[in-house]
Amino acid sequence: MASLKAALSKPFAKYVAKRIKKWSSKPVETQQNVFQNLIAQAKQTAFGKDHNFSAIATYEDFQANVPIRDYEELKPYVERVVGGEEDVLWKGKPIYFAKTSGTTSGAKYIPITKESMPTHVEAARNAILMYIYETGHSKFVDGKMIFLQGSPILEEKNGIKLGRLSGIVAHYVPKYLQKNRMPSLETNCIDDWETKVEAIVDETINEDMSIISGIPSWVQMYFEKLIEKSGKNVGDLFKNFNLFIFGGVNYEPYRAKFENLIGRKVDSIELYPASEGFFAFQDKQNERGMLLQLNSGIFYEFVEAEHFFEDNPKRITIGEVKLNVNYVMIISTTAGLWAYNIGDTVEFTSLKPYRVIVSGRIKHFISAFGEHVIGKEVEQALKEATANTSISVNEFTVAPQINPEEGLPYHEWLIEFENEPENLQDFIIALEQSLQQQNSYYLDLIEGKVLRPLKITKIVTNGFQTYMKSIGKLGGQNKIPRLSNDRKIADMMYQLNLAK
Repeated sequence: MASLKAALSKPFAKYVAKRIKKWSSKPVETQQNVFQNLIAQAKQTAFGKDHNFSAIATYEDFQANVPIRDYEELKPYVERVVGGEEDVLWKGKPIYFAKTSGTTSGAKYIPITKESMPTHVEAARNAILMYIYETGHSKFVDGKMIFLQGSPILEEKNGIKLGRLSGIVAHYVPKYLQKNRMPSLETNCIDDWETKVEAIVDETINEDMSIISGIPSWVQMYFEKLIEKSGKNVGDLFKNFNLFIFGGVNYEPYRAKFENLIGRKVDSIELYPASEGFFAFQDKQNERGMLLQLNSGIFYEFVEAEHFFEDNPKRITIGEVKLNVNYVMIISTTAGLWAYNIGDTVEFTSLKPYRVIVSGRIKHFISAFGEHVIGKEVEQALKEATANTSISVNEFTVAPQINPEEGLPYHEWLIEFENEPENLQDFIIALEQSLQQQNSYYLDLIEGKVLRPLKITKIVTNGFQTYMKSIGKLGGQNKIPRLSNDRKIADMMYQLNLAK
């Protein structure tokens, strides 16, 4: 029999679904309200004064006054905030800094304000409520839940707490979920990822786990250790485990592997959280893409990725976007980020309502020869090449080989197989065909004999974990880039003798 908590969650889910429908059915109006509110609240900030906010009445005024910036370009303002100054990017001071390890700029300090913090928590909660509303399943709220996340221990800098976003959010788990939540605070505070996973396995192996959440690659490590210790697959160990919540990477390359580890299919909810804001969540089980959060204090702009590096590329708002175009997503938020490039590229899968998929990173692509291959394309190629086969892949990354010892240049796929192809050449042909169909520039370069077809290099078991450990990024929110425009990762894999 369902508990009172499970019973009450259904009318609450219905109420939330109604509210979401209200703003999602009026997207342009919703975004216009967010835009006007942002400008009004930041007029008296240092940034607002420097960028003439008091004269901004329209989106065109905003474009004229506020250029697109990335973290490096916004850094002078951020440093003033970190130094303890008030009213710089947003009124007052932030309540937190989400500390992230930037690939180009060392540590990044992303402000989180009292206005922006609730939107992170609310979106995660609403994702689960929309699942309850759609499926009618609510019994899982009585089981144990695990969120694989960073340590909740926070440091302090000039009176402002700082830590990883997942560690900050850990302080906001609603009271009604607290007693069901795992692991213990003590275990969550363990810094070393491998030690932490071992401790989580010990704490959870005999529990009734119903929700498991985290980045797929790290959840996979947890699952493998559970199986190693119990001798059972995860679905037999946790009979009521029926919901996997994930974010940060595309789940598709992991899906077959997960179903094998669990021993059955489970429902999943995809989230799109970042330190800069909680942008989207999957609102329907059978729809591709995640509902863009247009009512969360975030004003969105989009620039077509292929024009992004031109001088003054065209910026557009939600009402002008098209399906299946690769856009760089630009945000202005109640945390004081203005026309800020977070580095992600997205594609719209639906315009009624607006749903997106993350297609890659604007810096994570291969265009050593003008092919501009993106993350979504290599993931799609892998999905198609492994479909209806026994091949399964643990992890992979792709790099250009510009100066081979002989022959034409090529794309090198470094793949850690769980189940290797019986015929590697057939697998290469399938990958190659999919990539050529998706990307006409790549096809032209192959046909024009500028590039030769891709090459696969096998990576030893747990090779990617070894690599991540070697650069101090094992666990937490860290992910392997699906592809790079240089050979830093590939060369390191060879140096560490991880490439067969």
